[in-house]
Amino acid sequence: MILSIESSCDDSSIAITKIDSKKLIFHKKISQELEHNIYGGVVPELASRLHLEALPLILKQCEEYFPYLKAIAVTNEPGLNVTLMEGVMMAKALSITLNIPLIAINHLKGHIYSLFIEKESKFPQSILLISGGHTMILEALSYDEIKLIASTSDDSFGESFDKVSKMLGLGYPGGPIIEEYAKNGDEMSYTLPIPLSKSPKLEFSYSGLKNAVRLAILDSDISDTKTKQNIAASFQRAATLHIIQKLKKYFKATKVTQLAIVGGASANIYLRQKVQTLCNEFDIELSLVSLEFTSDNAAMIGRAGVDRYLKGIFISLKDLKSASRVSF
Repeated sequence: MILSIESSCDDSSIAITKIDSKKLIFHKKISQELEHNIYGGVVPELASRLHLEALPLILKQCEEYFPYLKAIAVTNEPGLNVTLMEGVMMAKALSITLNIPLIAINHLKGHIYSLFIEKESKFPQSILLISGGHTMILEALSYDEIKLIASTSDDSFGESFDKVSKMLGLGYPGGPIIEEYAKNGDEMSYTLPIPLSKSPKLEFSYSGLKNAVRLAILDSDISDTKTKQNIAASFQRAATLHIIQKLKKYFKATKVTQLAIVGGASANIYLRQKVQTLCNEFDIELSLVSLEFTSDNAAMIGRAGVDRYLKGIFISLKDLKSASRVSF
């Protein structure tokens, strides 16, 4: 078995995965959403301290599996350096204590492997990766062969939901809150700009849309719940249509037979439905991650770790370090 650790942001998670069957034997995650909610976003130093408390509590529940462990897989990039370090140090300690090798996992590649939890990995994959920190179109041939097709020039899809929620005084995390408010709103009530709708470039941008929402809020009475619902719905429509327009441009330029959506923001049902409609138009098969594994979790890290283990790709104690940013 492989024990995997995820601590890239505000979710403390550990999983146990069987190497031969890929079966997920144990998985637990402790979220820090309530602690960060009062600040309207993640406070890195607070997140680090909470990982220091939560990870050992989860690890204690895994002790019965220690005799069967063959490696420790851990997220080491990208993410918040101070939180990544908590997982990396635990992984090193376990490696030394149990005398088993270490496997370093890129967090974004881990999200790709969320498609393969308890399944065989399947490549090539065209990927739409959307999360709190990233909005990307990727072409993945394997764990090591990933081509970046498009990315955001500023803010991400998920981060924009967090900021709009904060502007509306609705709390953190913004993704599920805005989605819930949007269900009862009129998405055509506010005319918000679709980012880069006239640009021929295949890239994403959300800073302008966020500013447009800010101006709409200044001109509105957001003490009224219906107004908040209408703004949420109008924003969600514009944010999603931006992705749909860029995916359409990608589909027209490239022969795509299948598309997968991964990342925490891929839990948005409105987005899933709009992408499904677009894929139907282009006769493209759409793959979706189970909602349980869209957000940061150790199960996806463990699944990626299994493939690395089977290829004999390990990292030394000296070389295992955390990194806040990394490119493919």
